[in-house]
Amino acid sequence: MDKKRKSIIITLTMATLLLVLSGWCIFKPADEFSDTERRVLAQMPEISSESIFSTTFMTEFEEYSLDQFPARESFRKIKAFNEFNVFNKKDNNGIYFAEGHLSKIDHPIQPDMLEYAEEKFRYLYDTYMKDKDNKIYLSVVPDKNMYLAEPNGYLSLDHEELTGYFREKMDYAEYIDITGTLSYEDYYRTDTHWKQECIVETANTLAEGLGVETDSDYDVNVLERPFYGVYAGQYTLPVEPDSIKYLTSETLDECTVTIYDSGMPVESSVYDMEKAKGKDPYEIFMSGTVALMTLENPSGPQDKELIVFRDSFGSSIVPLLAAGYGKITLVDIRYIQSAMLGSFIEFDDQDVLFLYSTSLLNYSMALK
Repeated sequence: MDKKRKSIIITLTMATLLLVLSGWCIFKPADEFSDTERRVLAQMPEISSESIFSTTFMTEFEEYSLDQFPARESFRKIKAFNEFNVFNKKDNNGIYFAEGHLSKIDHPIQPDMLEYAEEKFRYLYDTYMKDKDNKIYLSVVPDKNMYLAEPNGYLSLDHEELTGYFREKMDYAEYIDITGTLSYEDYYRTDTHWKQECIVETANTLAEGLGVETDSDYDVNVLERPFYGVYAGQYTLPVEPDSIKYLTSETLDECTVTIYDSGMPVESSVYDMEKAKGKDPYEIFMSGTVALMTLENPSGPQDKELIVFRDSFGSSIVPLLAAGYGKITLVDIRYIQSAMLGSFIEFDDQDVLFLYSTSLLNYSMALK
């Protein structure tokens, strides 16, 4: 075959491929959500003279075209396979596999993010708790990188530096250290979160710091549905799923849960089994991402109340503190403005616990 014929074949092949992909892109319905990545996908931006002249249209169109590219998941898998098996890279988009666990490189510390989080917490203290009878506590949930990264040759945050910053700045709070109660095996293999059945000792350490008692006897229950955590989708390559286990007891069976996200109280439960059918089964724990909710224990000490400012890690550990209180209020200021809390909570003579993970504190812009 002469060079001219080869050039013609190559040109026609490439032109056909581009034509097919372009047509596919144009006529393919836009996907709204990526189940594997657990995020909303970019949609076609609105075309206007303002968006074109300000260049925002092209920026948003680039995001749209990347998110909606035909066979995107297949190309993601090919890329991940090549990254690990052809180029011998240790991670793919920051996701690595070690000791049977998936994790994400979280490095370095972002000083401006720590400062932002501390300012939000200081606002809460100055606005609602200063000069009140509240007893205030702080505990930081370590990322599993603390136990997994360095021994396997990966970078991780300096946990002592991060916690030291908050212990110094939040001088109004007593620090409860839970790092010694955990190992990487206490976290899901495919997710960032800890496993409830593995954090009973952690809950006991928190309760001891708070000066309350906890249950000592739990029944372990297992969800039938396999659990693929957030890292599984980001890793792209096949992995064995986790299983979600949840703990029940006589105390928890008596507890009532009320959600206030809509402004009106809505009854819920400690374990929301409807969430087990959703995109993230971890949300069975206290219904997942909820701005404001209460857990009331009729058999607990009715003169003891706890307010927990928390992220998603708090959902699975707060039920294990239920025996020590008559009422626990959970607040997630990612979903409710801090300035609005006075309309819902009267701060006076409660225990207050700031319980946040290092991953949120190092990327804290979601706090309101």
